[in-house]
Amino acid sequence: MAKSARSFNTSCIAMNPSFFLHLISVSPFSTPKKTSRNRHQPSLPLIFFLSLWSLSALLGICSLAFYTLSHSPIACSSSSPLLFASLSSVFHDSTVPLPPQGPPPNNPNISAAEREFWSQPDSEGYRPCLRFSLDYRRSSAKISKERRRFLVVVVSGGLNQQRNQIVDAVVIARILEAALVVPVLQVNRIWGDESEFSDIFDLEHFKKTLQSDVRVVSSLPSTHLVPKQSVANQMPFHVSPLWIRARFLHQLNEDGFLILKALDSRLSKNLPLDLQKLRCKVAFHALRFASRVQQVGNQIAKRMWIEGPYIAVHLRIEKDVWVRTGCVTGLGDAYDAIIANERRSNPDFLTDRLNMTRPARRLAGLCPLSALEVARFVKALGAPSSARVYIAGGEPFGGRRALQALVDEFPNVATKETLARDGELEPYVNRSSILAAIDYIVSLSSDVFVPSHGGNMGRAMQGHRAYVGHRKYIRPNKRAMIPLLDDGSVSEEEMRRVVRKVHKYSMGQPELRSRKVDRDVLAYPVPECMCKQ
Repeated sequence: MAKSARSFNTSCIAMNPSFFLHLISVSPFSTPKKTSRNRHQPSLPLIFFLSLWSLSALLGICSLAFYTLSHSPIACSSSSPLLFASLSSVFHDSTVPLPPQGPPPNNPNISAAEREFWSQPDSEGYRPCLRFSLDYRRSSAKISKERRRFLVVVVSGGLNQQRNQIVDAVVIARILEAALVVPVLQVNRIWGDESEFSDIFDLEHFKKTLQSDVRVVSSLPSTHLVPKQSVANQMPFHVSPLWIRARFLHQLNEDGFLILKALDSRLSKNLPLDLQKLRCKVAFHALRFASRVQQVGNQIAKRMWIEGPYIAVHLRIEKDVWVRTGCVTGLGDAYDAIIANERRSNPDFLTDRLNMTRPARRLAGLCPLSALEVARFVKALGAPSSARVYIAGGEPFGGRRALQALVDEFPNVATKETLARDGELEPYVNRSSILAAIDYIVSLSSDVFVPSHGGNMGRAMQGHRAYVGHRKYIRPNKRAMIPLLDDGSVSEEEMRRVVRKVHKYSMGQPELRSRKVDRDVLAYPVPECMCKQ
């Protein structure tokens, strides 16, 4: 998927570039260059027939692979190593999901509701399209060679919060026309993750993909001395490019470097078109996971995918989530008391709207769905009890007990821990960002993705799944559902009717960011980063 710098600047980036156009360009059908005669040169008919034979063989292999994917996905579990070798090469190029499968097309035992649940939304012809303007490309010649001014950023949080800040760091470097030093990952105080950028992401791919946009260097030159007081961490929220230039350009020119910290949500969501495209280029092309992380994620994704379609649920019921939101866990008074004590001892972890009561926060949709509520929601949408469910997320507060209600309704539940083989996850036991990256890879390949609560992972999945073909993404409308979930007199039939009606038009169809300009382009890449082709 990732292309060279020149191709990024001169054409639309398509997720499915034509392999056959390349074949034609190097085949006997293309016009050869004039060369001196060589009496030992093979005859033209021989070259023609050899090339034709090679092309026919390649067409046959590709046709077989596509037929296997579209008509007999389950059969891949017993054979077809060539198919999985080709899929692995696609994964290696960038974070591209395995193809959606859906139910067998002619199975008479599948209900209409189940068939609708597994079906993918209409992409309406939208495809990735990152054609930068002429002015942007002209400026790139100078910016990409910058050697005097450097931007250093310190990013924090979990994986997807880190991704967002790295994206904005690249954009800020472009705005300031500075070279970007590889972002520094701050040690996470909750999980104690000491991973560096190159532990999680493919650094060389990152540099190469952005080489025509900003210059990325591994470290500051030795001539630059960095005093502690030089770190700037007081940026307000949602600042514009004009504000950034006015605030930092003079300091950057004077010192030759600028260090920024706490970038989360500091940069405006509404930027000039080229900078919005740059955001997409960084998130969906440049930030490829490190090869060893990608390999483990691919293997676990295949183990889910090989058995047929599956649902990925980002179940946000970790202890820190309950502490931040202050919501009832659904596990009983003893567990709620633990969360209440944590909130009193860690007031800096708390979210806003503290003046709201617990019931009011829940009715406002500010609380995560529990495992039981997710099970009822997915069941109401038409998922059969035999559906395979992949749970993404950290260790749930309450352990197995917290998941039991979901397991009771959907016995085929899996996690990266249950799917991993001996030793695969052992190097990453204390690397929460890498474990989250594995969840990201497996979730991206699912037929259906459901987040139990908002947050960076949900938004990242929403945008990335849209970018790779508008794969089904179902965001629960908690405000509409909570009254039904809390009312014991509501029948399952009524629950199904209301849930399907409420979510009928919010299951992954293209949704224009321009309808609400303050939306994040990484969650809503249409129309800035995708166009109809």
